[in-house]
Amino acid sequence: MLKKMGEAVARVARKVNETVESGSDTLDLAECKLVSFPVGIYKVLRNVSDQIHLITLANNELKSLTSKFMTTFSQLRELHLEGNFLHRLPTEVGSLQHLKVIDLSRNQFQDFPEQLTTLPSLETINLEENEIVDVPVEKLAAMPALRSINLRSNPLNAEVRVIAPPLIKFDMLMSPEGARAPPP
Repeated sequence: MLKKMGEAVARVARKVNETVESGSDTLDLAECKLVSFPVGIYKVLRNVSDQIHLITLANNELKSLTSKFMTTFSQLRELHLEGNFLHRLPTEVGSLQHLKVIDLSRNQFQDFPEQLTTLPSLETINLEENEIVDVPVEKLAAMPALRSINLRSNPLNAEVRVIAPPLIKFDMLMSPEGARAPPP
C-alpha cells in the first residue's frame, strides 16, 4: 500500500516538474489517484501558473476543488475533471474568465453548476453521466459563446426537454427520455 502511494506521489511530482521545466501550458495529472489537489503544487507552479491553459485531473478520486485552485489557475482555457466524485464547484469558478471547455462527465452532480453560466468564453460543457434533473435553460441560452452542452445519461425532467429546444442556439445533447446510464 505504501509503495503504491509512493509511486503515485512520485508520478505527480514528475508530471509537475515536467510542466515547469518544459514551460508547457498543460498540466496532466489524470489517473494519479488524487483525492484532492496537492497543496504543494501551488508553490512549485507559482511562477508559471498564469501560463497554464489546460489542466487534466480526469479519473482521479477528487471529491471537491478549492477556491484556491480556481483563483490560482485563472488563465485556464480547458479543465478536464471527468471521472471523479465531484458534486459541486466552488463559487470562485467564476474567476475562470478565459475558460472555453469544461468536462465534468462521470461525476456526481445532482444540481447543474450554475456558476458556469457566468463564464463569458465558455463554449463546451460536458456533464454526461451525472444525476442532474433540472437545467437553467434561460441562463444557458444567454451565454454568449456556448456552442455545446452534453447532458446525456442524466435524469432530466420533462420540462427541460420541452423548454430547451426553442430557446437555445447551441447543441444540447440529451439521452432519449427514460434512458439511464448503464450500471457501473
